[in-house]
Amino acid sequence: PLLPLMAALILGSDAASDQTPPAPVATDWSNGTNAIRYAHPLNLKDHFTMSGRAVNLILEWEVDAAGVFQVQHRLQFPMLRTIPDQTHSAWEICANGNEVPAAICDGKPLDPGQVTELGIYGVFEAISRHREGTLSLRRVIFPALNQAAELEVVAIENNDTTPHLITVPTYAADISGDGVFGHYLVEIRQPGTGPTRLVPGETLTYTISRAGRRADDPPYYGDGEAELAARLAMTQEIFRDLVLETPDPVINTMFAFAKFHTTESIFATRGGLMHAPGGYARYLAAIWANDEAEYTNPLCPFIGNPAGNLAAMNSFRMFAAYCNPEYRPIPSSIIAEGRATWHGAGDRGDMAMIAHGAARFALASGREDWGRELLPLVRWSLEYCRRHLTPDGVVASDADELERRLPAGKANLCTSSLYYDALLRGADLCDALGETAAVGRAYRRAAGELRRAINHYFAAEVEGFATYRYYDGNTVLRSWIGIPLVFGIDERAQGTVDALLSDRLWFGDGLLSASGTNVYWDRSALYAFRGMFFCRYADRAYPYLANYSRSRLLGKHVPYPVEAYPEGHGSQLAAESALYCRIFTEGMFGIVPRSFTSFTVKPALPTTWNEAKLRRIKAFGRTFDLTVHRTPDGYRITVTDTAGKVLQEATGPDGKEIMIAFH
Repeated sequence: PLLPLMAALILGSDAASDQTPPAPVATDWSNGTNAIRYAHPLNLKDHFTMSGRAVNLILEWEVDAAGVFQVQHRLQFPMLRTIPDQTHSAWEICANGNEVPAAICDGKPLDPGQVTELGIYGVFEAISRHREGTLSLRRVIFPALNQAAELEVVAIENNDTTPHLITVPTYAADISGDGVFGHYLVEIRQPGTGPTRLVPGETLTYTISRAGRRADDPPYYGDGEAELAARLAMTQEIFRDLVLETPDPVINTMFAFAKFHTTESIFATRGGLMHAPGGYARYLAAIWANDEAEYTNPLCPFIGNPAGNLAAMNSFRMFAAYCNPEYRPIPSSIIAEGRATWHGAGDRGDMAMIAHGAARFALASGREDWGRELLPLVRWSLEYCRRHLTPDGVVASDADELERRLPAGKANLCTSSLYYDALLRGADLCDALGETAAVGRAYRRAAGELRRAINHYFAAEVEGFATYRYYDGNTVLRSWIGIPLVFGIDERAQGTVDALLSDRLWFGDGLLSASGTNVYWDRSALYAFRGMFFCRYADRAYPYLANYSRSRLLGKHVPYPVEAYPEGHGSQLAAESALYCRIFTEGMFGIVPRSFTSFTVKPALPTTWNEAKLRRIKAFGRTFDLTVHRTPDGYRITVTDTAGKVLQEATGPDGKEIMIAFH
């Protein structure tokens, strides 16, 4: 019985396990550079989410057995609010793409054709062949950059040896509704063209638009090709920064896509720029203590997109407005463009979420003025948590972020783990701002006491694994047991990793929320991956992460992490994409912000990788590259500027934190 323990002590965290890594999942799509493609699809259907500043689009598409492309355009307008003005009150319409008449070729409607290729690269593209291949049609579907509109740019190319006469019929239809701001319209328009003689090799391009507005606002006349150029320019700009380079090309692309989806889901509301998760439940023009403050905002400085950073600050300012001297809880969600709140599940641990996210964001932003503005919010939230410590020294909360979908007791592991990190990062923020040294010491002392309390109160044998119970009375494994590992609470790491990767929780390409159920929420798997890498279980985690990434990027439902199943139709919420990126920034590379100009690195690469890079990180007031190279004794960390000049280089053994400081 002692042999497995001895092996773990000798070999380290990634000792051999009797658990067999998962077999690679089957994939439908092929991976490219910041793009995925599918050639000759048949019997395929999926949905795909895209966002602009004023519209959220869920494209429900299908290629049937004959290769015919069919599509439903589900348009959600965050700033066209319905009555009552609540969380899910973004006006939504569904438009059938087949209702718009096809082009006329030589006097006859163009046949439905057969799809030959699909592509996703910040837009959705479908290419089809028509009239026995003599004509090809390319449609590119995407949201407008700054307007409440979706555009579909259609290009017909003559592949024949003879000319064809093409006419595009004029089409106009309106969908109407009513809401907070009066009468609404969605105008579906296909401006027609007269007969055009299309000679071999020539292309005719036209645009279909679906635009929403208040009835008394001026109509939208979109230039499809100009809007497409703007969308692609924005896409390339986001792809340019915070680039992950590893030996696994699927993970590299999945990271790029997740970073893009995180950043595109920002809306220009009456309350300012607001990041929002999106999805079928229309989580739009609203912010949450988990989705924004905890999941998304700490990543924003690393991407460096100005709108992302401003949306993060706007969300924290909104939460800060609800701080009060009586220490009543801040609402879980601020909705309706900032005009109302939702607090239906009580305190879900929201103050721990906010303190954790605000402190990490402030430090990584590299901006002392933002840090000074956010410090009162961080300190208020930390004090709220302190006042809710139980006699056992852990934090009491009414629920957790699953909002009573599953039991969470009166004190859950997630809230206390977040509070632990918030205390440490709050201490760093106080130090960086020149606060009295005693403040930081007190926070770090409280974190030490909390860590001991977590390991005493939550430590348990659950279903045969030496791991954590999620709450007092919990007797089944829960996927959130991985969250202590995220913050370096590793006293029960071995048993926790064994439990997470056991057949009680792992079910093919994700984690069940609780053993014995068929429910999963991607967020807990994304946290678990991050924790396993941060606590040096890279070799155990990597096969599962590779499988998960292939499934989400190239499998049956592409190309992003999802919120949940069976709830929500597998909505591709933007906040889950942020959590995917943080597997690498904070897990694999082990980046922890320590001041406005410094951070620690504790890398953990799979042993089959000799090197990994994060290029064009925009945090800590710099743009820089970070390279981790394996050495015989550990790792070499190299930090360079965008011109390749070495700013700092350091080596260290496996598992040691290395401080990187800019001057």
